[in-house]
Amino acid sequence: MTSLAVLTAEQTAARLPFPALCDAVAAAAHDYAAGRIASPERQVLPLPDGGVLLSMPATSTDIAIHKLVNVNPGNGARGLPTIHGVVSAFDAVTGAPRLILDGPTVTARRTAAVSMLGIRTLAPAAPRHVALLGAGTQSSGHVAALAALYPGIRVDIHSRSLDGAAAFCARHEGQGVALRPMSGPVDPAAEVVIALTTSLAPIYDETPRPDRLLVGVGAFKPEMAEFGPTAVHGSELFVDDPAGAHHEAGDLIQAGVDWSGVKSLVDALEGRATAGRPRLFKSVGCAAWDLAAARCALGQG
Repeated sequence: MTSLAVLTAEQTAARLPFPALCDAVAAAAHDYAAGRIASPERQVLPLPDGGVLLSMPATSTDIAIHKLVNVNPGNGARGLPTIHGVVSAFDAVTGAPRLILDGPTVTARRTAAVSMLGIRTLAPAAPRHVALLGAGTQSSGHVAALAALYPGIRVDIHSRSLDGAAAFCARHEGQGVALRPMSGPVDPAAEVVIALTTSLAPIYDETPRPDRLLVGVGAFKPEMAEFGPTAVHGSELFVDDPAGAHHEAGDLIQAGVDWSGVKSLVDALEGRATAGRPRLFKSVGCAAWDLAAARCALGQG
């Protein structure tokens, strides 16, 4: 029996180049919508001090995966990352383990890849100027994705404080994008706004514009909301995972949307967007995207 490869965060990232990862997620979206990928709702179990263990399996005819991650809010005070975990990939026919990937790296990169698919399919043109609302781990993943797919793009980093935004920009210099620290309103020239916070109250509620795509990523619980009702109700709505969005897309839940009119990522990929309408793409994530990442990693090996 050959030894099982256990990849570090750096090795995991190297196996998930964004062009290939975006294509893998697009293929998985079609498989998931057609029932060729089984991806049940994640199981959440309590840990001490407000922590949780998250279990997210998914299966298809080629591979099966299990993402097992721990979220421990008290780790910041311990000088440790908040999230630890792994994504295990198995052969679907034999059940034999094939690869173990770093869980936080998979999550950050596949989440950014889903956002990039939203931009690819729903933005009126390839963006030259993007605003990221938030200066945390997910913003780091999105900067890397934008640098890989849109080299030279301007990226505004918004944080509650200008000093925090500036510190983020300093840490991410040299990636081939023009980073600019911001605090306050979004620059009117920004063609895409990506919200990447865990805010409990909307942080953006401008009147939607056909020339500006809104992408919501950070709010993943019903009590969270990054986009307010003006932005939501004035936009044509798309979600990456319709089943999960009903329970997790706080922006849409709090705005009381009519779910019958909400379209899917596959609708976006297949061009079923209304011409000339403002658009909002909400991503909540699911294990099908982790399966896509495992496919990508195995293909890059």
